Amino acid sequence: MTRTISIASFFSLIPSVLLAHHSVSGFFDTDSIIEREGEVVAVYWRNPHVRFTVNVQNESGSIDLYEIETTSLVNLRRRKLTTDFLKTGDRIRIAGNPAKDEKLGIYALNILLPMGEEVILGGGGNRRWAGETIGNTQQNRLGDPSEPGLGIFRVWSTPLGSGPLYAGNFPLTEAASRSVESFDPAIDSPTLNCAPKGMPTIMEQPYPMLIREEDDTIVFEIEEYDTIRVIHMTSDTTSQTPETPRLGYSIGQWERETLVVETFNASWPHFNRDGIPLSSDASIIEYFDLAENGSQLNYRMTITDQANFTAPVTLEKHWVWYPEVTIEPYDCIF
Repeated sequence: MTRTISIASFFSLIPSVLLAHHSVSGFFDTDSIIEREGEVVAVYWRNPHVRFTVNVQNESGSIDLYEIETTSLVNLRRRKLTTDFLKTGDRIRIAGNPAKDEKLGIYALNILLPMGEEVILGGGGNRRWAGETIGNTQQNRLGDPSEPGLGIFRVWSTPLGSGPLYAGNFPLTEAASRSVESFDPAIDSPTLNCAPKGMPTIMEQPYPMLIREEDDTIVFEIEEYDTIRVIHMTSDTTSQTPETPRLGYSIGQWERETLVVETFNASWPHFNRDGIPLSSDASIIEYFDLAENGSQLNYRMTITDQANFTAPVTLEKHWVWYPEVTIEPYDCIF
């Protein structure tokens, strides 16, 4: 049997609600884990989420079609998993977060393959069954400290299990709260159909990011959506037209060893992908602080937006340096 099916045939199997790049928690119950066993009948290797369909026999003896999705093709490659580890005709067991609204779907965290190997797909790298595991989980490790002289100018990676940028609750105004309450991720998600993210949302992305110098600018090559973000390092601000409107116009300066960036004029009206808006008057200030040994880049972003927050909001994350990682084409497909 063949390993893949045509795009048109695969799309006919998937409910339309699943055909968008979305926040996992918007469509799946991340507080619950279920298991299902069945035969793989379709596989589609893609960014932002790999998807496959499994025939599962229910209690009455009839067959249910479960639509399974999991992490991106990019992340599978990072884990040294090739596209032949799963193929049509395989009988597998899946553990993951069930789809909301009683839909037959699962966001897969662990897969048990026909020969008994377990593929660990969850960000925490947690195994579920006894036996051999496949897939490199080395992106759980600390960053490499061997080249401190490179400074911030290198490819940075998000370590597995490091947690999201948008963590916790936010001090929303009444207007922002109403926006969240009326938000329907199936139709309102700003990244539906591979629409690329803008500032500040793009900085949540979990994929590699190259930072390099180019004339009087610092350029961020972000793998997600093949994004190019330009930071202007000169004091001449007479021309503040953004190269990419959704990313805004960014001006940077060095404060000792910390890169401080202020961004304005972004056309992206979203704070995150879950319904919190961002006004055109929002102030976005970022701080990039390199660890002394060069192994880690600490990040802090403070957003002030009186239309949507009753107090400034500060978000934090970090990247680490893995010398072997490079930027690859993202090629999002919907």
